[in-house]
Amino acid sequence: MQAGTTIFEHMSGLARAHDAINLGQGFPDFGWPAEVLAAGATAITTGYNQYPPMRGLPELRRAVADFYRRRQGLAVTPEQVIVTSGATEALAASIMAVAGTGDEVILFAPAYDAYAPLVRRAGAQPVWVDLQPPDWQASAEAIAAAITPATRALVINTPHNPTGGIASPAMLAAIASLARAHDLTIISDEVWEEVIIGAAPHISPFSLAPERTIKIGSAGKLLALTGWKVGWVVAEPALAERVAQVHQFLTFTTPPPLQVAVATGLDLPDAWYDAGRARFVVARDRLAAALTTGGWVLLPTAGSYFLMADLAASGIGLGDHDFCEAAVAQAGVAAIPLCAFMPNAAQTRFIRLCFAKSDAVLDAGAERLNAARRQFGT
Repeated sequence: MQAGTTIFEHMSGLARAHDAINLGQGFPDFGWPAEVLAAGATAITTGYNQYPPMRGLPELRRAVADFYRRRQGLAVTPEQVIVTSGATEALAASIMAVAGTGDEVILFAPAYDAYAPLVRRAGAQPVWVDLQPPDWQASAEAIAAAITPATRALVINTPHNPTGGIASPAMLAAIASLARAHDLTIISDEVWEEVIIGAAPHISPFSLAPERTIKIGSAGKLLALTGWKVGWVVAEPALAERVAQVHQFLTFTTPPPLQVAVATGLDLPDAWYDAGRARFVVARDRLAAALTTGGWVLLPTAGSYFLMADLAASGIGLGDHDFCEAAVAQAGVAAIPLCAFMPNAAQTRFIRLCFAKSDAVLDAGAERLNAARRQFGT
């Protein structure tokens, strides 16, 4: 893998080169709403083609606030919403708004691979707290032990990429309490908030400590349109202002036709979102059943697009990176090694599989993974 290339770009490139089934990169190949596409196309032809307001179009900021009041019961106003060019830009603006040279930011390992580089770009240093399998939680004691006088923020991701875990009420309560006690900002990456697979509901830290939380959302995940790169932050006015001051010098604005279309999507009825959740449950169960029949041992998934498979428990002696490289080249199926999300990149026993795919892709991917398990098993 070339230096500086993300694991997602690397594995997707190998999938293309080997004509492999791609269960690695987390993008869906089904489910985008036609009315949202139509709204974007209409916006292009009716004048939404010049600079929009830096903080976002009023109609999208209103739609985000309405969506969270309706779906999560959060007291959000349009003035608290800043539209960004994807959730990654929202993360960058949020981290840079609250941390700088000499500061520390707590990250939970495994972590989405952009977090640590963004913390370092801000001049701060990441401090790691391990999430413990199989449910991927961190105790209050472990989090408290990582806090120093230099700590300014912590970044939490729930539902969690790559593991599919959801932060428990106890973990969230501990984070809220520690943030208040130590004057910390909670940067809460909630892009998977509508992809809930288990029975536990999504709980936003914003509902527990709104004065200390920057909540990050993504139209790409909510509407299955990952290439649009429309995201946002939600925060109390003073905190939102700090993020906006950074955002204006990163991307400044986000394409207005896409903002119009996303506003249309957020206004879709609850039934559309509920059907989407059900569709992902079916997809998860289809892939899990095929892999379990093939001898794979899987970890529980409560949210996101992802299943975690345990290589060692499935009879495979290879580390995760070695297995993924071999599987894409020799078995024609791409997965993501968990080591790409770990601070030291040391190989682990876990791989991440994306189930946000059509039935045909899931069936073919499972068949090839089962063949890979037989080929590389001990």
